[in-house]
Amino acid sequence: MGQDIIKTEYSEEMQKSYIDYAMSVIIARALPDVRDGLKPVQRRTLYDMYELGIKYDKPYRKSARIVGDTMGKYHPHGDSSIYDALVVMSQDFKKGLPLVDGHGNFGNIEGDGAAAMRYTEARLAKATQTALLEDLDKDVVDFIPNFDETEKEPSILPCKFPNLLVNGTEGIAVGMATSIPPHNLGEVIDAFKAYLKDDTISTRSLMKYCKGPDFPTGGIVTNQEELLSIYETGIGKIKIRGKVDIEKGKNGKINVVISEIPYTMIGANIGKFLQDVASLAESKKTMDIVDISNQSSKAGIRIVIELKKDANAENFINLLYKKTKLEDTFGVNMLAIADGRPETMGLKRILKECADFQYEVTTRKYTNMLQKEQQKKEIQEGLIKACNVIDLIIEILRGSKDRAMAKACLVEGNTKGIKFKYKESRLMAEQLRFSEAQANAILEMRLYKLIGLEVDALIKEHEETMANIFRYEDILARRDSMTQVIINELDQIKKEFAVKRRTVLDNCEEAVVEEVKVAEMDIVFLMDRFGYAKTIDMATYERNLETISQEFRFVLKCKNTGKICLFTNLGVLHTIKSSALPMGKFRDKGVPIDNVSGFDSSNEDVIAVMSQSDLNLYRILFVTRMGMCKLVDGGEFDVAKKSVASTKLNQDDEIVSVTPIFNQKNVVFKTNDNYMLKFPIDEISIMKKASVGVRGMRLNSRDYVTDVYFTTVEGRTTIETDGKKIELDSIRCGKRDGKGAKIK
Repeated sequence: MGQDIIKTEYSEEMQKSYIDYAMSVIIARALPDVRDGLKPVQRRTLYDMYELGIKYDKPYRKSARIVGDTMGKYHPHGDSSIYDALVVMSQDFKKGLPLVDGHGNFGNIEGDGAAAMRYTEARLAKATQTALLEDLDKDVVDFIPNFDETEKEPSILPCKFPNLLVNGTEGIAVGMATSIPPHNLGEVIDAFKAYLKDDTISTRSLMKYCKGPDFPTGGIVTNQEELLSIYETGIGKIKIRGKVDIEKGKNGKINVVISEIPYTMIGANIGKFLQDVASLAESKKTMDIVDISNQSSKAGIRIVIELKKDANAENFINLLYKKTKLEDTFGVNMLAIADGRPETMGLKRILKECADFQYEVTTRKYTNMLQKEQQKKEIQEGLIKACNVIDLIIEILRGSKDRAMAKACLVEGNTKGIKFKYKESRLMAEQLRFSEAQANAILEMRLYKLIGLEVDALIKEHEETMANIFRYEDILARRDSMTQVIINELDQIKKEFAVKRRTVLDNCEEAVVEEVKVAEMDIVFLMDRFGYAKTIDMATYERNLETISQEFRFVLKCKNTGKICLFTNLGVLHTIKSSALPMGKFRDKGVPIDNVSGFDSSNEDVIAVMSQSDLNLYRILFVTRMGMCKLVDGGEFDVAKKSVASTKLNQDDEIVSVTPIFNQKNVVFKTNDNYMLKFPIDEISIMKKASVGVRGMRLNSRDYVTDVYFTTVEGRTTIETDGKKIELDSIRCGKRDGKGAKIK
């Protein structure tokens, strides 16, 4: 069997494949369509519920049934993405207008997740059925094949209002992301109506109706003056604060009560906020906090911070705005799919796209309805005409041999083969010219329709049909009439589903905090061999000198306002603020050093501990297991980052010693095979921290440096190794990069 081999440039094929993949993610998964404000997974889930008949006035159905049906028919991308979409559409603290009515545990504002899909139930919300799905049976949108072409699904839902603005959205695609805040339904509808009446209206004028975002969590937008620019460009930052009240507490204390939170604090960030408030007290940034309690319930958010009697509550609130997520930023990027491609749109452009879509849907809807009314008119006119000559019709039916003969007579006036009582009847029958549809209706008409009242009802129904035809033709012919129809539907949606604005819009001054300055004092940093660290005051240290020297691996005198530097065997420098460590009693356990720094006790080992302020005074000597060494100016380690590389290491090498140099004269390397090399420190090069260094000692195969000692100009130095005492000053001084001598 012959095969065609197609030669192509690898880079071109990769570029094409990646672009195809990116567009698939952007269009078919991550971004919403501007017309109905839904991502494909949301649209497919709602349509599947509509198909299953899970309507707002019907019993709830298991979420697992909905998810399984949606995945099998329309969205073959895993059940978790479908269930997550279903959950979010039901959460009133995330959506301005929930589209799904959930029954069971669908998560909460504090970040607890929804129960498994086998436990929860759901059905369509009334608003969804009324405003997104109602006209699907009127051929208002195109239906496309599903992934395996066994089903049909709508390419878009006939949403009657700008859902993209009302519910907002967040999504990350390939190379782009969307973030649209939710808005108030009533305000969005008012702005939409204003645009429908005058499409030349400016964004500033539209914002008289849609004033800004309306988050389900309430809160305060503090930069109202910047909203115009955001809604014109579709890009910007909205600053939001939680709502804070001051109440009288017990015994004259002050309660700071948070009743509304920023939209960005939803979920785990509430727990983080409580931790941040607690850390303000631990780090002594405020001394006013007595107690913190989260009293939130189904009724709403209520976080109470109890302050001392003489506390400055206003200053404390400003501190919360500055140091916690109680004031946060919502990044706006109004990116959505328009005309099949992603575009960033302002408020007016979004309303324009929605308006164009509404005119298209309404045109298709009333065209379809007009056709049905015209068909009804044709049949009604035929039945009325038949009632006027009912005796002739009966004579034709009785004289015909079969249905086809009777139908031919009614449609074409063909009387061949039909027996008539009177000659006049045959002549009259030959004049009949009913249409095919009219003839079928006459042949299927039941006898009770000949009753006088039924005939009157038929005539009245025909009059209503003619009135509908006139109305539908007027709507389709005149844009003003169609606009009014759209506006009437919007008014009905607003009347039934709109709620009051929850978010306050204001121009607030930036929070200014008068921070309490901590009095500088000398403290002592202690860290035991298990990695637990703490600080104590100097008096406690002096009282327990002997015990401290026995029980703690690292002891460092420092300032409570300074920073502590941890050098590890992997060549990493971890910096900790002294204030981040608990200062307490001597027998307090302390905290794991991992909790207050980037140090990983499972992978690293602390080699040396120094005060950052002292580093600037010295040069630091690094010695590695493979005998490399260098001197680094201590000022290079005065960095803002919590964790940085303190040196560069060769493969499989690690640090064995980090020492500040001030009065040392010689350095002594000792290896695992008991070789020792002594040479002047002056022979070691001063280098940058990013360098590997120079070789300090030549090592035998498989030998490595284990210890580093020093001699000083002030006196003699004696060490003990393998049970032997060695006087370092008696060792002959050699040169750097020597092999040294073996200790006997």
